[in-house]
Amino acid sequence: MVRPARPLNMVRTVQHRFTAARSTRLTAQLGLWLAAAFAVCFVTGLLSHAIQHPPGWFHWPARPVQLYRITQGLHVATGLACLPLLTAKVWSVYPRLFAWPAVRGLPHALERAAVGLLSAAAVFELVTGLLNIAYWYSVMPFGFLGAHYWTAWLLAGALLLHVAAKLPLLRRAPDPAAPAEPGGWTRRGVLALAGSAAGVVTVATAGQTVRPLRHLSVLAPRVPGVGPQGVPVNKTAAAAGVTRADGAYRLILTGPGGTHALSLADLTDLPQVTADLPISCVEGWSAGASWQGVRVADLLRLVGAGGLDLPVTVESLQRSGPYRTSTLEAAVARDPLTLLALRIGGAPLHLDHGYPCRLIAPNRPGVLQTKWVAALTVGPR
Repeated sequence: MVRPARPLNMVRTVQHRFTAARSTRLTAQLGLWLAAAFAVCFVTGLLSHAIQHPPGWFHWPARPVQLYRITQGLHVATGLACLPLLTAKVWSVYPRLFAWPAVRGLPHALERAAVGLLSAAAVFELVTGLLNIAYWYSVMPFGFLGAHYWTAWLLAGALLLHVAAKLPLLRRAPDPAAPAEPGGWTRRGVLALAGSAAGVVTVATAGQTVRPLRHLSVLAPRVPGVGPQGVPVNKTAAAAGVTRADGAYRLILTGPGGTHALSLADLTDLPQVTADLPISCVEGWSAGASWQGVRVADLLRLVGAGGLDLPVTVESLQRSGPYRTSTLEAAVARDPLTLLALRIGGAPLHLDHGYPCRLIAPNRPGVLQTKWVAALTVGPR
């Protein structure tokens, strides 16, 4: 007596139960979810890019102090949530990818090419974004910033065209389908599974920004509170080529009133101010800390620039790199919470946190909070 191949039958049964849930309406709804997540990720990503590389017309305010922390946290969280949503979307159309004939005329060929471009751009954005927050730059043989930025525009255009072409499908009546078998998957079941997966990914990573979730964020690449003096570090002093200067250190202030060279002792003798501000990184993590130091506005008054509406260029002891210098807009430089910090949590800065002094300003990306500050120069960009 020959026994039936039960494992094969079980596989076919599972496949049938999942296949029965596929429908045009399911694909369209997953597409709308994905489009909404991509839209939030795209807008917040453009905002972050404009803050770091501002065009002449763009001005980013110093208040509210938590704004960048929120927008960049949303950028990374929605990008990660797109991973399970995109997987579910591809699964819902998987059989159509291998339909034959592959091309049924010019319009169909153009549609398939557009979908291919959309899919490739989406995968590229999500994979490179994931590599970026994990600091795996060695596997990207190209400049991450430019590639990620321009592909985002390509993805946004392709997505708008795709949504415009497929939106009418949501208005149709649900696809006729055979009744689901007991225990089988329905459209609502697949949507619930995809939504739950996106929620789990979000909770498992959002703790790097939302502190109450920190114990649940097992997938977060950075954990706030882990690092020298309770704050994470992206670039160490060794990586930046910076060593302790101590007695030889001088801060060079240059403005309309001339140039001043201040030692660390001179900075310590100036009025000290405390500001509770977060460090908010472009990779999505953020950590709050109590900083003590000298107001940048007070330093500007020493070189005759206290009341002038001029930006300030901040230079680092770091030898090279795209963020060796940064620019403080006039309104940010005059803000009373913008400090040249000498201490964190009451203790002198760790070398990896920018000893002997670093910039800390409200509502500003971490890469622009220049460490190991060597000079402040007042004047046009």
